[in-house]
Amino acid sequence: MTGARSSAIESQELKDLRAAVAALGQRHGRGHDREVLWAEAAKLGYLGVNLPEEYGGGGGGMAELSIVLEELGAAGCPLLMMVVSPAICGTVIARFGTEQQKRTWLPGLADGSRTMAFGITEPDAGSNSHRITTTARRDEETGGWILTGRKVFISGVDIADATLIVGRTEDARTGSLKPCLFIVPRDAPGFQRSQIDMELQAQEKQFELFLDEVRLPAEALVGDEDAGLLQLFAGLNPERIMTAAFAIGMGRYALARALTYARERQVWKAPIGAHQAIAHPLAQAHIELELARLMMQKAAALYDLGDDMGAGEAANMAKYAAAEACVKAVDQAVHTLGGNGLTREYGLAALVTAARVARIAPVSREMILNYVSHQTLGLPKSY
Repeated sequence: MTGARSSAIESQELKDLRAAVAALGQRHGRGHDREVLWAEAAKLGYLGVNLPEEYGGGGGGMAELSIVLEELGAAGCPLLMMVVSPAICGTVIARFGTEQQKRTWLPGLADGSRTMAFGITEPDAGSNSHRITTTARRDEETGGWILTGRKVFISGVDIADATLIVGRTEDARTGSLKPCLFIVPRDAPGFQRSQIDMELQAQEKQFELFLDEVRLPAEALVGDEDAGLLQLFAGLNPERIMTAAFAIGMGRYALARALTYARERQVWKAPIGAHQAIAHPLAQAHIELELARLMMQKAAALYDLGDDMGAGEAANMAKYAAAEACVKAVDQAVHTLGGNGLTREYGLAALVTAARVARIAPVSREMILNYVSHQTLGLPKSY
């Protein structure tokens, strides 16, 4: 792979950012210390590159932030909390938060001193946000909110200062429930977590959350109580774009390891990469990763232009394409190395499990196919 070489469609500023982040990633690499890398990336302004300048950010968008995560992933050191902290939570607060919420959270999210997790998934709701059972009701005594419910597979809650929780409130006019977003501090009474025992090797742990009559002040509500799905999807599109960046970076890392091996490993007096049975699948993996990156760039561009509808379609397609390309690249990389591909020394075996994450989270490929068939192709809805 070509490392930091980027598409000609990127501006010189984006190319320079890509090269700089790639250099940072190469300095840290596979054996990186997450906290040290997080601190250095923050100091260089990479973690908050998408956040508004007036709150300490870089004034960029998803185009810049996706480059940061992709290049760190390509170097073997992805920072997965970037997906939820600056991308989802930072974006939602920047777009819909009150002035006080922006001043309280955005500077810290931008300089890496504070982090937020994102809690939407529930045990029984799956991908159906309309079935979320975590409810928020008004506290008649204080005017605040009382949250009750459960969440599952929530990343990094133990290291996050707060979690942006998706709950549902009752519409006074219709009586139906609508989604709303609440900032829940990590130490809020009644807010408990239980770590999920995962086979996946990742520094960011997964948790099940329990909200037992968690009392929050009125200002914990993000944005307008009546905005509903608009605010929710303002965070989900960046999540899909960043998941694509994570997958593309991982795929590039695996492919780079395979290419080095294929050039150096000799059998019958020739590098194994000289054989088409090895070379062609690696070439296909490269092509598919590059195609996925193009769709990710399109999604980021549309989102940064404020086209939420267009970005929704492109972000789903980018996430789908990147996940498929990543799984294939990792599989081919392991196969290229043979037995060595399953050793700790080469660092590819763990990626077999990690690559599956992009197919499953934050939305399954089947739900993306449902979205495209219904929303894009106009076919009857199947659910």
